[in-house]
Amino acid sequence: MRPSPVPRRWDNRPVRSHPRRSLCVDPDSPSRLLRCAQRDRCRECGNAVEWYQRVRDRPALLHPQELPTAALPADHRWHVSSGLAYHSGDGSAWCRLTHASICPARDIDGASVPELTRLRRMLAVHTRRLVDAGSFTPAVPADPAPRQQEGPCRPARPVVQVLYVRYLAARPLDEIQCVAQTRRRDRCALRILDVHGSADVWRLVPATATHGQLALPADVMAVYDLSSLPYAEQLRWRTQRCPQHAETPTAADLALTEWEPFDPLVHHAHVHRRLPTHSRRPRPGGGAQKAARR
Repeated sequence: MRPSPVPRRWDNRPVRSHPRRSLCVDPDSPSRLLRCAQRDRCRECGNAVEWYQRVRDRPALLHPQELPTAALPADHRWHVSSGLAYHSGDGSAWCRLTHASICPARDIDGASVPELTRLRRMLAVHTRRLVDAGSFTPAVPADPAPRQQEGPCRPARPVVQVLYVRYLAARPLDEIQCVAQTRRRDRCALRILDVHGSADVWRLVPATATHGQLALPADVMAVYDLSSLPYAEQLRWRTQRCPQHAETPTAADLALTEWEPFDPLVHHAHVHRRLPTHSRRPRPGGGAQKAARR
C-alpha cells in the first residue's frame, strides 16, 4: 500500500497547513513602518514605551497602557486614531498618556495628580528592579568640567545637514543603525555610514537660527554637511538606510528614524565651535599656569 502524500492525523484526518504570509507595506502608504505602535524602552528609566506618528509634528512617546479618562486632567489626555496620536479628546472613556508626564527619572512640576503619582511610583519600582537585575543602566549625566584627552573629538549627538535641512542625530555617526527589515524579519544590523563611499564632509558653518529666532553668540558651528552628495545618497541618509537596503525600496521599516530637527536655541549644548577631526592635546604646564594665577 502506497503511503498517502497528504499528511494526516492519528484519526486519518488531513492536516491543513496555512501558508505563512509576511507583512507588506502598501505603495501608497505615507509611512514605511509595518505597525503604528513602535515598542521601545525609555533611555532614562528603562520602562516600556510606544512611539506613535503625529500629523505635521514629531512622533509622540506614549505610555503603553490605556487609562480611564475621568482620572486624568484634560491637558494630559491623548488618543490614537488610525495609527496617529492626537492631543485632544474624542469622547471615549479611555485615553492614553505621554511617558514624559510619569517618567520617574524626570522632575515633574505642577500640581500632583493621584493617578499620575501612582503610575510614577509603579514605574520607579520597575526601574529599580531592572537596575538590580543588571538589565538596565541609568544614563550618567555628563561632567560639566572640561576634561583634556587625546584622540579625535567625537560628538555624541552631531548636527547633520541633509537636503538643506539640519538635523540632530541621536548617537554618533558611526553608530546610526539601519531601520530596514531583513529577509529574516528582524532589523538590519548595518550602519548607514558608508566608510568606503562617503568622504569626510565636516565643515564650519555660521550658527544661524531658524523660524525667525535670534542667532546664538557663537560665530560658527561644526556640521556634517551632505549637500554635495547626490540626491539619492542624501535621501538614503534621511530615510536612515544602509547602502544595501537603499537599493530595495520595497523593504519595510522596523523602527522610526532618529533624526530631530535642529534648533540652535534648544540644542545649544550640542553646538561645537571646532571640527571634530582635530585632536585634543593637553597644553604643557597648563596646571602650573592655573596654580600660579590663583
